[in-house]
Amino acid sequence: MQQLIVDLALPAERYLAWYQGRAERVLMRSRDGRRVSLPAHHLRRFLTHEGVFGSFLMCFTEDGKLVSLERLEG
Repeated sequence: MQQLIVDLALPAERYLAWYQGRAERVLMRSRDGRRVSLPAHHLRRFLTHEGVFGSFLMCFTEDGKLVSLERLEG
């Protein structure tokens, strides 16, 4: 299983595009420089009134399917 860490600062106004149907995916870059395209609904449980902020550990299969997404402490 592969792992990536991403640091995300997504204000609520930008996440709103998903609710309005104008966006389906969130594009981000991992700490090791890889580009990541994640369906926005995976971030919903981390959404606050301010948006989605923090560092996240993504685990995925060899063929790129997301297995888990967890916010890192600190």
